[in-house]
Amino acid sequence: MCVLLLALPLLLGSVAPVAAGAPRHASGEVAVGIRLVDAPVSRRDDERAHRYIVDHLRPAERIRRRIAVTNLSPARQRVRLYPAAAMVGKDGFAFAPGRTGNELTSWVRLKHSEFVLEPDETAKVWTEITVADDATRGEHYGVIWAEITPRRDPSKQVLQVARAGVRVYLSVGPGGEPPSDFRIGGLTGARGADGVPVVTAQVKNTGGRALDLTGRLTLSNGPGGVSAGPFNVKAGTVGPGRSMPARTTLDPRLSDGVWTARLTLTSGLVQRETSGRITLGPARSAPQQSGSTRMAVLTVGGLVAAVATALLAAYGYRRRDRLR
Repeated sequence: MCVLLLALPLLLGSVAPVAAGAPRHASGEVAVGIRLVDAPVSRRDDERAHRYIVDHLRPAERIRRRIAVTNLSPARQRVRLYPAAAMVGKDGFAFAPGRTGNELTSWVRLKHSEFVLEPDETAKVWTEITVADDATRGEHYGVIWAEITPRRDPSKQVLQVARAGVRVYLSVGPGGEPPSDFRIGGLTGARGADGVPVVTAQVKNTGGRALDLTGRLTLSNGPGGVSAGPFNVKAGTVGPGRSMPARTTLDPRLSDGVWTARLTLTSGLVQRETSGRITLGPARSAPQQSGSTRMAVLTVGGLVAAVATALLAAYGYRRRDRLR
């Protein structure tokens, strides 16, 4: 299969990205950066495809991508590049420990798996993924990791290992790519015991591919006609058929009362929006015992006291009877 690639010279695509313009070697610690260099021209408008390897292949088909690895350490380092397994579960995208493999990693071939880089030096490596003829149908997950393990210092008990990676979302099956879609549930607002208000909405992945959700929330028509936002939404990766809450932390200074909330979520080329009226109330205090609970405690306590009093009275009566 011939795929046209779009060069991405300035876009970071690492699992642990390095902020642009951050001072290098400030702490002298070991660090490594990684990013995706190419994306398919057919996905030029898909932000996810600029950060991760996202594609759909039929059995026996192949794709190639370039990955750029940079030594962000103050000294020369040996970098190891390797694929490892990942999964998308109820808690989102999860990395397997170490170099654990899966079906996807067995299809990955790296042009170079080990090389030495000077400080700030970058190497670009071709990554090739060839789907097996008998591949399992569905979406497969993994990570291409770049790892630096410095020489062990006998004076230190802890060995620092630095790694960063590019996620892989590879859909496999005959025909075209499964659709991506999701549904946003109702909005609810609450103010926690710390006084910080939070708006929550449940998101359901109704498509056939994993979603990486980002978004924003705005408030309007609040007490006195006040508006606020936009606020960034904390979401994550949602697998096909799964649900996950999208949470938005608001400004603690917002007034209690009724607001109109508008939530917009995006994953790749798919965007959905919902709005509704929410209520922000006073901070929730620690739960207290109800009246019935207190009454039960008092009743049990009174019963114990009555029994103890009766036993003491009986003991005193028998003692006086023996002394007569």
